[in-house]
Amino acid sequence: MAHEHHHHHTAQAQSLNGIFIFSIVLNVLFVLIEAGVGFWQDSLSLLSDAGHNLSDVFSLLLVLVAFRLAKVHSSDHFTYGYRKSTVLISLLNAVILLVAVGAIVIESIHKFSEPAQVNGIAVSWTAGVGILINGLTAMLLMHGQKSDLNVRGAFLHMLADTLVSVGVVISGIVIYYTGWNIVDPIVSLVIAAVILVSTWELLADSLRLAVDGIPEGIDRKEIERLLTEDEQVQEAHHIHIWAISTTETALTAHIVMNDLTHWTQVSEHIKNELAEHGITHATLEPETPNAMCHHKEC
Repeated sequence: MAHEHHHHHTAQAQSLNGIFIFSIVLNVLFVLIEAGVGFWQDSLSLLSDAGHNLSDVFSLLLVLVAFRLAKVHSSDHFTYGYRKSTVLISLLNAVILLVAVGAIVIESIHKFSEPAQVNGIAVSWTAGVGILINGLTAMLLMHGQKSDLNVRGAFLHMLADTLVSVGVVISGIVIYYTGWNIVDPIVSLVIAAVILVSTWELLADSLRLAVDGIPEGIDRKEIERLLTEDEQVQEAHHIHIWAISTTETALTAHIVMNDLTHWTQVSEHIKNELAEHGITHATLEPETPNAMCHHKEC
């Protein structure tokens, strides 16, 4: 069973590697085109969207690095290898996006005082290409985002970019027919808001995992119930649950048994149940009621 899980995880990682490489190449080409048109037409909405797309390319590269680091074997100094680095990379991606939001807001405020002439049609056509590219990338990442925080972050970014590109298309059309160049910085502020909203959950999840909080989707009370559901178990204590990486969760617990002769069967059952709940690394310590430690620092 463990072998099948490992094989499935390896095959999925290889598939995601190819998707990320393809997405990076596609998005780099679009960033060059979008930035070029943005400078040519002096469009802040295009330039801000290009800057955000560039940060997404960097994020995709970081996720590839995370995949590579997650494969590093344990050593004398790093008993889990570099798996925890995947959490740090997820946190770094969220911080990069927050910095991008700040830069867009500052430049938008400047544009309100000095609005520039913008070619609405050029802006709309360029952003229209962005809808296709960002939408395709989001579709490719849709399946993998359910099982990895880094992939979920990349998926949310590309989905947000697709919606942002729709907004830029609308602003270009409005500018073309009305001449209201003030729409350009307004759309940039909307872009910043969309990025902030899509980043906030990623930031919160990354921070929680970085300080060894319980990963999203795991209910501590449900896990406690699971640990004590066998009739041979009196109670479970010293329960700790944390993320080894963005895809792997660990648990340690002391299990108080009525009779230690049943420990092998009970522990095997508990570990299988924990695996069904996404906890694949479980360390269980059996105890008898008389051996329990009640000291507060135990």
